[in-house]
Amino acid sequence: MNKKSFLLIISLFVCSMITLAQTGKSDLEQRADAEIASKHNINARALYVRAFEDYVAKGQTEQGVACGVKATTLYYSENSYQEAFELLRNIDQAIQSSRGLGTDKKAALRYQTSRERMNMYMRMHRSASVAEQLSNMENHAATANNDEVSNDLLYNKAIYYYSQGQTTKGNETFELLSSRMMNGGDDQKMDEAFRNVIATGRKAGNAYMVDQAYTKYIAWKDSVSAQKHAEEVAALNHQIDEGKASIAERDDKLSSRQTFIITLIVILVILAAVLVLGAIILLRFIMLTRKQKNTIRQANENNALKAKFISNISDQLNPTLQKLDSKQPAVKALIDFSNHIQTLSELDKTIDEPLESEETQIQPFCDGMIEKIRNMVKQEVTLTVDAPKMSVNLYVPYVTHILQHLLENAAEFTPEGGHITLSFKKRGPRKYQFLVQNTGEIIPEEKREDVFKPFLEVRDLTQGDGLGLPICKQMAVKMNGDLDIDPAFVKGTRFVLHLEC
Repeated sequence: MNKKSFLLIISLFVCSMITLAQTGKSDLEQRADAEIASKHNINARALYVRAFEDYVAKGQTEQGVACGVKATTLYYSENSYQEAFELLRNIDQAIQSSRGLGTDKKAALRYQTSRERMNMYMRMHRSASVAEQLSNMENHAATANNDEVSNDLLYNKAIYYYSQGQTTKGNETFELLSSRMMNGGDDQKMDEAFRNVIATGRKAGNAYMVDQAYTKYIAWKDSVSAQKHAEEVAALNHQIDEGKASIAERDDKLSSRQTFIITLIVILVILAAVLVLGAIILLRFIMLTRKQKNTIRQANENNALKAKFISNISDQLNPTLQKLDSKQPAVKALIDFSNHIQTLSELDKTIDEPLESEETQIQPFCDGMIEKIRNMVKQEVTLTVDAPKMSVNLYVPYVTHILQHLLENAAEFTPEGGHITLSFKKRGPRKYQFLVQNTGEIIPEEKREDVFKPFLEVRDLTQGDGLGLPICKQMAVKMNGDLDIDPAFVKGTRFVLHLEC
C-alpha cells in the first residue's frame, strides 16, 4: 500500500468517525433510515436487522433494541408475524444478556418488545393475548419507573379499552394521560397522542372512541389557546409594568442628575473660595519661606565664620600650648580641647567631601581594637570579640577613632569583674553595625541624646571637655552612618555604630 492510499483510508476512517459522533447512528442505521424515506421497506427491514445485530455485538443494546423494534414493525405491517415474533425473541434474549444495563433500563426495553407483541395480537384479534401483553407492559413500566414509559402505557391502555368497547375505562385512562401530559407542559406530545387515538378509532370503526377523543382534543386545544392568550396578555402587562418602571427610573435619574448638578455647582463655588484662600495662604507661605531661607543661609554663614574663627584661634593657641609642660593636667586638658575643637571644625568644613574606604578583614580588625585597651581595664574584666570572618569596605581612620574612644570609655566605666564586648553584625546587603557594650552603670535615658551634643555645658576641662562623643557622632554621619545608644540594652551601656558601605 502506497502512502497516498494509506492517507486516503485514514481520512475516510476519520470522516466516518466524525459522522458517527455527529449523528449518533451507525452507518447501517443511517442507510435503513434512508431506505424508509424512499419507501423501500424490505431493504430498510434487512438493514435494521443487521444494525440490531451490529449494535448488540458492540454492547450498544439500547440502540440495537430501537433498530430491532423498527424491523419488527416492518415485518408485521406486511403480515410476516412469524419473522416478527422470532426477531422479538432475539431482542429479549439480547436485553437479558446485556451486562451494561441496570434492571430499570432492561425493563424499559422489555416494555417495547411487549408493546410490539400487543400490537400484533391486536391486528390478529387475539384479545386474551393482548390482555396478557398489556399486563406484561404494566409490570415492565413499574420496574422501569420512567415517565415516558408510563405515559406510553396509559396511551396503549386507552386504545385497548376503546377497542374492546370499554369506553368508561378508556375515558378514565385517557383523562389520566391528558392530565399527566398537560402537567408535563409538552404540547407537541399531547397533540400527537390525541391524533393517534383519533386515527386508531377511525381504523377500528369505533365512532364513540373517535367522538370522545375528538371532543377532548377540541377542549384541550381551546384550553391551550386560552392559556397562550393569557400568557400573551400577562407578557404584555409585564412589558407595560416594565415600561412604567423604566419611566419612573428615568424620572428618578433626572431628579438625581439635577440634584447632582446643583451639588456640583455648590462644590465648585466652595472650591473656588478655597482656591482663593489657598492662594493667599500660599503667598504668605512663600514670603515666610523666603524669610526662613534667608535666616538659614545667614545662620550657616555665621556657623561657618564661627568654625573658621575657632579654628584660627586653635591654630594660634597650639604653638603656645606646645611650649608648656604637657604633663600638667590643666595644660594637657587645654591641648586636648584645642585638638578637639580643630577636629570638629575640620569635620564641619568637610562634611560633604567623600571618603575613600578600603577593604578590611573584620575579625583581625576587631581583635586589634580590643588589644589596645587590654591594659586599661580593671581586674577580672572579660574582653570578648564577636566578629565573623569576612571583609568589608571601611574608612579605617574614622572607624578606628570611634571604636577606640568607645572602648576606652568602656574600660574606664566597667567595674571589676565586668564584661566588655565588641561585636560586628551584618544587617543587610550593604548595612553593618559595630556594637560596643559593657556592664556597669547605665546612662540615664534623659541624658542619652545630650552626650552627642557639643558645648552643652561648661565643664572643668581636666575632667574632660565632652567633645569625644560629638566628634565620633560627626565622623559616623560623614561616613553615611550614625552613632547612638541602644535603649533595649539594660545590663549596662551599648553603643551602636551604623554603617552603610
